Amino acid sequence: MSEGNLSNYFTDIASKTLSAVEVNRKISRQHEFNGVNQLRAILGDEKRYLPAHFMYFGESDAQTLMADGFLTWYDARENDAIRTEYRLYFPSSAVMDSASVGDLLVIALKPDNSALAIVVKQGVTYENQMRYLFGLQAKASGPFAVQEIAGKKGKTLGFAERLILDELQIEVHETADNYLEKMLELFGKTFLKTFVFSEYARHTLGTGTLTNNVDADLIMYMDREELLFRTFERHIVAERIKNGFGEDVDDFIKFSLSVQNRRKSRVGYALENHIEFILKSNKVRYSRGQHTENKTSPDFLFPGIKEYESPQFPTARLTMLGVKSTCKDRWRQVLSEAKKIQQKHLLTLEPGISNNQTDEMITNKLQLVVPEGIFSTYNSEQAKWLMTLAEFVELVKGRQSLSE
Repeated sequence: MSEGNLSNYFTDIASKTLSAVEVNRKISRQHEFNGVNQLRAILGDEKRYLPAHFMYFGESDAQTLMADGFLTWYDARENDAIRTEYRLYFPSSAVMDSASVGDLLVIALKPDNSALAIVVKQGVTYENQMRYLFGLQAKASGPFAVQEIAGKKGKTLGFAERLILDELQIEVHETADNYLEKMLELFGKTFLKTFVFSEYARHTLGTGTLTNNVDADLIMYMDREELLFRTFERHIVAERIKNGFGEDVDDFIKFSLSVQNRRKSRVGYALENHIEFILKSNKVRYSRGQHTENKTSPDFLFPGIKEYESPQFPTARLTMLGVKSTCKDRWRQVLSEAKKIQQKHLLTLEPGISNNQTDEMITNKLQLVVPEGIFSTYNSEQAKWLMTLAEFVELVKGRQSLSE
């Protein structure tokens, strides 16, 4: 069973802050990145054409752009016996046309000699995530900063890292093949209800399924379920592809969409399943997915829907918890749920949410709950405000004790 490493997917990383001459077409139309001399350490001295996938990340998913193209590395003075003048050329695309001064640029070289060129709008969540994933230094102007990843023991891929790689459309290929035969024996070749798979994932962790650290437990459960599901899914999908689709394009598209949709919905349900297990294990009373006003359904209500609907039950003892594996710009949905409860709580596994977003959450009386192991992806001021899962469990247990 392999946990995975960043060096399995990238060999070298180069990053810089974009300047006006690189992105402002009114100033320059050179289509070249500046400060490239440092790139010789990873690109060498010979002319190279690198197939590249360009990605732009803005403030929301709707602003994400992608384009395929290439990067050209060459010496503009290759015929000069004395001087060298290396350049890195990029073609025009929707991605580079959207780039602005101060945006983060990351060029990630891959083992297949292609590149991922990532542009991130400054100050957004994606910038924090890219800096965390690749270990980039704080924002600075000037030439490229480069680092070699291949051949080194790089960052181990935990749940937070895999979430970010998923945004980059990097398919994490680590699997737990030693569990495949047992899963096929138990489940056949059918995707079961998520609560069944979640329970099985915890079962594979043995007697140490529940420890005294609920934050670590939650990440452990999610890590294990993701690993097992990828193993199981890869086998099922591989067989379907092997059988072929003939000339039925619609059938292929339908199958592809079903795989993507299953992945997206399953993660959210899995997270709720493991939280529910933790709540039950800690003897916390709750209701899951019950309708409140306007048919909204908070993921969890404490101590329960009966108390929420009772005019006599003190509102101050009510608590709600929304659950989203990633927030993006969807966290505002929680604000309309359980209107009797002013202070909302939202648990997420998303790393490095931007200051602008967390400031807005505070203004709207929403408290973010994040497993302690993900705190390091946030800055120190944000970390002071974040609530751990353990703290949340103690909060609802304390309010519950007042009613017993």
